[in-house]
Amino acid sequence: MRAKRSKQYKKLIQQYQLHHGFREPYQVLVDADLVHDAERFTMDLQASLERTLHGKVKIMITQCCIRHLYSKNKEPGINRAIDLAKTFERRRCGHRPDDFAEALSTLDCLSHVVDEKGRGENKHRYIVATQDQSVRRYMRTVSGVPLIYINRSVMIMEPMSETTAQVGASAERAKFRSELRKAAGEKRKRDDEDGDNNEDGDSDGDDASGDNGDGKTTKDDKTEEKKKKKAFGVKGPNPLSMKKKKKPTTTTTTSGTGSAKPKTGDDGAHKKKRIRKHKAQPADGAAPAAAAEA
Repeated sequence: MRAKRSKQYKKLIQQYQLHHGFREPYQVLVDADLVHDAERFTMDLQASLERTLHGKVKIMITQCCIRHLYSKNKEPGINRAIDLAKTFERRRCGHRPDDFAEALSTLDCLSHVVDEKGRGENKHRYIVATQDQSVRRYMRTVSGVPLIYINRSVMIMEPMSETTAQVGASAERAKFRSELRKAAGEKRKRDDEDGDNNEDGDSDGDDASGDNGDGKTTKDDKTEEKKKKKAFGVKGPNPLSMKKKKKPTTTTTTSGTGSAKPKTGDDGAHKKKRIRKHKAQPADGAAPAAAAEA
């Protein structure tokens, strides 16, 4: 079985357990054609049903279906199918050979077993495994009937019918309404208790509420103040996220001249500008001439 199909079947059987009360071991009603096909495809019927339903099963067959197998005694391999059907639990359908010369059809027999009173309910929680399409068509009108059939040696479980799905949806709505009623009842009970407490407090006089003469508020006033919502002021920007303002840089000027003060060193004294004096050297013969004139 593929993993995706197995997951779908597991989810489906959980819905039947939740809304219709199915439980293990599941009671599976089989007909003659399904037993014959399972034997023809050499399928292990017990193991295949347990894999499909994800749980233990108890296979059951009616007396009419056994008679259908005996009526096919000329077909090949029918003896093995009869031997397999004899190992299943016999479900009494009430159609005895003394009362009915011929066995009832699969539709009449299984519909009588599943929905005996015709109310459209699967009272005994049967799972119907049949190859007859007319039986499956009828069982879709009965609420809470899982349907199984064999298709090319693969066991298939039909999706939930509309009738069964509507029952599940109504059950979910009923649960939801009951929860709402329960919550409303609890709230009403709390309101009644609060009202009784308030009445007891009012009957005590002025000491239970208001000012007690000393200018102090009582417990009732404090509780009323707590119930009031806290009034918040105007919200401003976060001071931590704001950028700090830069301080303006001021330049000092000397009075009258408008020139900047000279730079000072580390000790505060004015730095003196060093002036280099270059001596003028006379050209060749100029010095002796000057001396002669002197």
